Amino acid sequence: MNESLIYTLIHTIHIFSVFTYGGFLFVDILFLSKMQQSLDNNEYTKAREAIMMHVRKVVPYALMVAVASGIYMFVHIFGPIGEDGLNSFQMMLSAKAFLGLWLGVRGINQKLFGINPWVFKSHLFPFTLVVIIILLSQLMWL
Repeated sequence: MNESLIYTLIHTIHIFSVFTYGGFLFVDILFLSKMQQSLDNNEYTKAREAIMMHVRKVVPYALMVAVASGIYMFVHIFGPIGEDGLNSFQMMLSAKAFLGLWLGVRGINQKLFGINPWVFKSHLFPFTLVVIIILLSQLMWL
């Protein structure tokens, strides 16, 4: 198979997995967390768990796929380091990769090893990182 075609396929998989992970964070921060305002505590706990039992089957694996495909793409587009050091593209790509790897380590520890996040137990911080990663992914091409 053509290397360009493989890259495009992996890039497409990456985009879908990021949409799945980031989309859940978006919905959780903006909508699911607001259910407490209209449901009593028992109803909220039941409703959230009914949703989360399905989320746990998909979203952590989407994050793992996003990180793995991101690593593949990083290796292929980083390019050689010039005599002047890293260019702005490489710096932003490196920052984006660091944030993505941090999310991946956090998610893998949580899903595969049952280690709950050390800090930032809400989804607000991962959501913020996803937004920063999206912004970097657009700015790095300028």
